[in-house]
Amino acid sequence: MNVGELAKGVAAATGTSEADAKKTITAVFDEIAAAAAKGEEVSINGFGKFTVKDRPEREGRNPATGATMTIAASKKVAFTAAKGLKDKL
Repeated sequence: MNVGELAKGVAAATGTSEADAKKTITAVFDEIAAAAAKGEEVSINGFGKFTVKDRPEREGRNPATGATMTIAASKKVAFTAAKGLKDKL
């Protein structure tokens, strides 16, 4: 499913236009991304939780040459599904 298909479903469920639904969906994703950029946790009841996790520096290998290299520390966004979402699967 992509954003267009999601917008069609939201528009049908809420009785709004697809354009308005797409704007709303984009705004929600932008707010989640902005909160993650600040290092904040976003929790949506019944759906799940988005958290920012630190990935430490680690050793890796270049797949082309096999040479050892250091992979820099970074941050990632992790999603944990809530019980309500897990029960629907």
